[in-house]
Amino acid sequence: MTVHSDGPRSRRERPAKPALTRPGIIAAAVEIMRGEGLERVTMRRLAQQLDTGPASLYVYVRNTAELHAAVLDELLGAVDLTPVHAEGDWRERLETVLVSYTTVLFEHPGLARSALVARPSGEHYLTLIEGLLALLDEGGVPGAQAAWGVDVLLQHATATAAEHATRGRAAGAQQEWDALTRALHGAREQTHPHIAALAAELLSGAPQDRLSWGFHMLINGIAQTPRPTPSQEPPRH
Repeated sequence: MTVHSDGPRSRRERPAKPALTRPGIIAAAVEIMRGEGLERVTMRRLAQQLDTGPASLYVYVRNTAELHAAVLDELLGAVDLTPVHAEGDWRERLETVLVSYTTVLFEHPGLARSALVARPSGEHYLTLIEGLLALLDEGGVPGAQAAWGVDVLLQHATATAAEHATRGRAAGAQQEWDALTRALHGAREQTHPHIAALAAELLSGAPQDRLSWGFHMLINGIAQTPRPTPSQEPPRH
């Protein structure tokens, strides 16, 4: 007769845990972010998810900032880059890619705020940069201007997404907007003549229209503004 034991199994009888890999760690981090938010993507929480110790993760990821950058890079794989090789006006196609990038950040509020300081360096980020540079090159934008211009375009998109995410989660967002509206419309012509004349314009426009206008303005500016003569200052970090 076979005797079944309900007692604890020895470690030698348990199935072996999958070996840790950087792709596996990043995939687990993305899973946590989707379910619990980016704030919960910490080394300790990730170690718990992977049934290991936090020290084991540092072999593959140096710190939480690098982890968040890797999560951002992974999600950038969802950016629509088909316009890069499509037909049509290069400016419109460039804007379409940038709107897709912004939309990805809109869908992950915590990630949008982190993206302001995160510095991804993975394949998806490189592919995005390559696509943006290719479209600017197609438009005849000199390479030096395009190189700086890509940074400005992504800053605008990222800041817009982060602002949207912050306002969407702020408890008093509507009250703050109402207070700003009252302040602008209540500006006296004697002391603030320009605000008094343009109060309605300062508050006008749907967010999507403002985003699109910003891209148009920046793209045109990048194409027309030569880069300054290089200074002797060290490169930014």
